[in-house]
Amino acid sequence: MTDQTTIQLHALKLSCSNCSLRELCLPVGLNREEMTQLDAVIRQSRRIKRGEYLFRSGEGFKSMFAVRTGFFKTCVSSQDGREQVTGFLMSGELMGLDGISSNIHGCDAIALEDSEVCELPFGRIESLGRDIPSLQHHFFRLMSREIVRDQNVMLLLGNMKAEERLAAFLLNLSQRLAIRGFAANDFILRMSREEIGSFLGLKLETVSRTLSKFQQQGWIRVDHKHIQLVKPEELKALISGCVHSNAAE
Repeated sequence: MTDQTTIQLHALKLSCSNCSLRELCLPVGLNREEMTQLDAVIRQSRRIKRGEYLFRSGEGFKSMFAVRTGFFKTCVSSQDGREQVTGFLMSGELMGLDGISSNIHGCDAIALEDSEVCELPFGRIESLGRDIPSLQHHFFRLMSREIVRDQNVMLLLGNMKAEERLAAFLLNLSQRLAIRGFAANDFILRMSREEIGSFLGLKLETVSRTLSKFQQQGWIRVDHKHIQLVKPEELKALISGCVHSNAAE
């Protein structure tokens, strides 16, 4: 192996201690020794091409995965073979938590663009958590966040109309992008309108029609997958009215 190849491989294997996403997917406050222990456990820089599966439903659960770059969708297949999208994940978010209870993945995870993940072998993370209480507590928080996310999806599907569902979806993407230092009101949709519809329980035509309506009202600008939130306050007001109405009931 040449010196140049060695340098390239070293550059690819960026440690958690130097990762810009560290505070999103790992607990803050770890000391240098604890970070070194964590670096030794996490397998970094696994690349997944667009359309490839990171894991499939029914596969044995061995690891969780932190999205380093790129975008993923998770989905399950219904009995008649139709795909139901259950979530979209971006950099700094964890996938695979669904496999902890049964040791089997309950969904498919598919890259929506060329992506990169860090692999967290669960057994080794679990053992390390006994020595680093803040790490164990962090993963409890992540599991709790997943429960809250599922509850929010149930609210979306159970109580909101089509326009409210799509407004909530756009604002959620905006918020998550802002946390990562990206433009909150000017972004590219990594998923198709059909995939958005599957996630929100809407038909493809309804998603397209609602986006067009938002644009006609001057709330957003749409150019294929390029979305600009021109008046995010109007989207927030739409959802706020829904929440207040439900609370009154």
